[in-house]
Amino acid sequence: MLSLPGCETLKSLTSDRSDHSDEYIDWGATRFYESAKKAMEAGNYSRAIELYQALESRYPFGEYAAQTQLDIAFAYYKNEDTEAALAAVDRFIKINPRNSNADYAYYLKGLISFNRNLGFLYRYVPTDSTQRDPSKYKESYANFEELLTRFPDSQYVADAKQRMIALRDYLSRYQLHVAQFYMKRKAYMAAINRAGSIVEECQSKHPAPCTSATPYALKIMEDGYLKLGLNDLASDSRRVYEQNYPNGAPIDIEVNETFVEDVWDFMGLDQD
Repeated sequence: MLSLPGCETLKSLTSDRSDHSDEYIDWGATRFYESAKKAMEAGNYSRAIELYQALESRYPFGEYAAQTQLDIAFAYYKNEDTEAALAAVDRFIKINPRNSNADYAYYLKGLISFNRNLGFLYRYVPTDSTQRDPSKYKESYANFEELLTRFPDSQYVADAKQRMIALRDYLSRYQLHVAQFYMKRKAYMAAINRAGSIVEECQSKHPAPCTSATPYALKIMEDGYLKLGLNDLASDSRRVYEQNYPNGAPIDIEVNETFVEDVWDFMGLDQD
């Protein structure tokens, strides 16, 4: 008699498990795929992920296998689960290196990296994106660059190039913030080196060789050399600026102080 309650509990547990698994008992691969697609179109990404996972577990070698691996990566991306999205797209690339959609996989990887650090704070609190940690932007740039190298004729190349232009501008303006920070701290040579790296990028063969930060970098170099008493080098920087920007910087960049600078000033760390 003592064993009866245990039997009833076991029966209940197995019954619940059976009811849950029976949800897809008569589903074929096409029904899974079409239902997941409809969930994606409706913006129900969690449901789409659940259906793609079920499809992949039941038909791992079916006609939808490769497409499902790519679609679930996109679903994770739209669901803002970036780590899972990157893992899924890397898995697709590893398993399907010659798939007809391999170029899109590299493109998607770049998109995921680009939006990887857009958390709650950055979405709802006004911030300057060029003051953030640039590592994810560098990663995104490398992903798009790999797309251009592997698939130069891909339909996604044109859009990737435009995004690379924006990324290079982000990265150069980040360097500009650092250079200005060094100038304010009177670390003039460090500021010159940072600004110089921006100017050197103008000689590269990447899309849009110069960025919106370039004229400001030249000005920092001029000011830094003057502070160090290197007047000839300051004159060279001024000459390059005047030759390339006779009417001044084409884009007005408002460079705000970073949070670190605000704290530094509040604590009086600039005082001698």
